[in-house]
Amino acid sequence: MIAPPTSSTPPIPPVAHPTPSPQRAVPPVAAVGTPAVSIRDLTVAYRDKPVLWDVELEIPAGSLTAIIGPNGAGKSTLIKAALGLVPVAAGTIEFFGKAYDRQRRIVGYVPQRSSVDWEFPTDALDVVTMGTYGKLGWLKRPGRAERDLAARCLEQVGMAAFARRQISQLSGGQQQRVFLARALAQDAELYFMDEPFAGVDATTERAIVELLRELRARGKTVVCVHHDLESAPDYFDRLVLLNVRVIADGSFPETFTPENLARTYGGRMHLLAQRFDGAGAPS
Repeated sequence: MIAPPTSSTPPIPPVAHPTPSPQRAVPPVAAVGTPAVSIRDLTVAYRDKPVLWDVELEIPAGSLTAIIGPNGAGKSTLIKAALGLVPVAAGTIEFFGKAYDRQRRIVGYVPQRSSVDWEFPTDALDVVTMGTYGKLGWLKRPGRAERDLAARCLEQVGMAAFARRQISQLSGGQQQRVFLARALAQDAELYFMDEPFAGVDATTERAIVELLRELRARGKTVVCVHHDLESAPDYFDRLVLLNVRVIADGSFPETFTPENLARTYGGRMHLLAQRFDGAGAPS
């Protein structure tokens, strides 16, 4: 029997595309107004200890959403549960109104770098080409068109010169950009990214920010686990504060408040919470 937590519980679209219009496009996979992500009553537990408890969350289509919370809050687990990578104890998850099994081809995932076996003998171009497998199906192998697409995606993230470099020989920031290119090659409508900014260099950080903005302009939905409170309002337009439960979610002016930060991080965040005013901007 899972006991509820106590209050103290503390591998992306073709690069050759028309210039996006200023209006955000509504993804063709759902009716207008259907959320990109809908989570109801989600509970995940490890050895009967809840990691996520009774999570209720909707993420609008076409938004850039940051999931922020302390270590052990369940941020990465939330993404993995949504993608069926960890078992859930209860709850339902839908993408554009349908179960993940029916939407798998339009959902992209960029995992944490630490979870990847970088010694696997393959080069950057092959890793990005893997992003095309979902649309090819099981029986068809990638050909010239798929490799040309992968090369263009590498060029878009500034990694064209490293196409034939073994991934084990790349720096951490370069490896992250290769995984971003793989997500681009998938041509998804919804992207989950787990700590994409963690441990990257300034060049990679700029590349990620530019990519996020382009995806939003094209009507895509991006959900990122993020760790930096100060950069979050600049990089994203929506915020989910998570600590086993959802503490708050919505636009930054609504959610990025000293009260919500204190509820999310507890006494450890008292001083940081004082640095932010009710509009979600540094004071």
